[in-house]
Amino acid sequence: MRHLAANVLSILIVLGIVLVGAVFYAQHAYRAPGPLEADQIFVVERGMSLRRASEQLEAEGIITDDRLFRLGARYSGQAEALRFGEYMVPAGASMSEVLALITSGRTITHKVTVAEGLTSWQIVELLREVDVLEGELDDVPPEGSLAPNTYFVHRGDTRAEVLARMQEDQKAILDEAWAARAPGLPLSSAEEVLILASIVEKETGVPEERGRVASVFVNRLKKGMKLQSDPTIIYGLTEGKGPLGRGIRKSELEKGTPYNTYVIDGLPPTPIANPGREAIMAAVNPDETNFLYFVADGSGGHAFAETLSDHNRNVQRWRQIERERQQNQNDAAKN
Repeated sequence: MRHLAANVLSILIVLGIVLVGAVFYAQHAYRAPGPLEADQIFVVERGMSLRRASEQLEAEGIITDDRLFRLGARYSGQAEALRFGEYMVPAGASMSEVLALITSGRTITHKVTVAEGLTSWQIVELLREVDVLEGELDDVPPEGSLAPNTYFVHRGDTRAEVLARMQEDQKAILDEAWAARAPGLPLSSAEEVLILASIVEKETGVPEERGRVASVFVNRLKKGMKLQSDPTIIYGLTEGKGPLGRGIRKSELEKGTPYNTYVIDGLPPTPIANPGREAIMAAVNPDETNFLYFVADGSGGHAFAETLSDHNRNVQRWRQIERERQQNQNDAAKN
C-alpha cells in the first residue's frame, strides 16, 4: 500500500513538473517574438470570430500557433474583444502584442486628398475610387458645398460620412468668412460668396494672386460689368463632369446660358466648383485695387490691368508668348 502511494505521489510530481513546464513554455511562446520579418497589414473583418482570426493570422505567417493564440485570448478575457479594421502588425510582434493590437481599435489611417477647385461630381468619383471606404453614393452634393482638404479615414468608413464631414467643414468656413466680410462687398448672401469664390478658385493658378483676382470680379460687379469668366462657360457646357478638353468656341461665348458670364449680368446661379478656404477668404476680403482685367502672363500667373487699352497690350504679349511656344514645339517635333 505504501509502495502504491509512493508511485502515485511520484506520478503527481512528474505531472506537476510537466504541467509547470508546459505553462512556462506556453507563456514564453505567447510572448516571444513572432515570425514576421517585415511589417504586415492584417484586416479584422466585421463579425470575425476569434477562431477565424487566429487561423487567418497563422495562415498569413503572423503567428505560429493559432490554438495557443486563442488560449491566450481566452485567458486574458479578450476572446470577444476583436475590433473591426485594418491593422499594421509590426515585424517580430509576439502573439500577445498581436492580440493587444487587434483589440485596440488603433487601425491604419488613410489620407484622402481633395484638391481645391474640383466639382462635386469629380469629388464623388474620387471617393468611389477609394477602396477602403464603403457604401454607395446615389446623389451628388450641391456644387460648392464640399471643403477641399486632406481627410483622414479608416477602412470601413463610409463615403457618405466623408461627404458629410466635408459639408460640415465648408459650412463652418463659409460662416466664418461671411461674418468677417469686408464692408461694401457687392454680395448679398453667403451663397453668393461661395459662387464668387468658386470662380476665383478656377481662375487662379498662383495662390498669391487670389486676392487680386477676387478684386477684379468685385470691381466689375460694383461697376455693373459682366464678369467674362471662361471657367463659368466651361462649367455650363460640362455640368462639372470633367474638363472641356478643347478651347471655347466663338458660338459658345455668344450663347445665352445661365453660366455664360459674357452674356449674363452678375454671378452665375450656382458655384462652378468647390473652392478652398483661401479662395473663400479672398472673395470676402479681396485686395484693394482698381483692376478690371487680367490675362495669363506665361509664367502661370496673370497680368492685371485697370484699363482696356492696357489689357489689350497684355493680351498681345500673351498671344506672342503662345506663338513662340507653338513654334518651339513645332521645331522640336521636326528634330
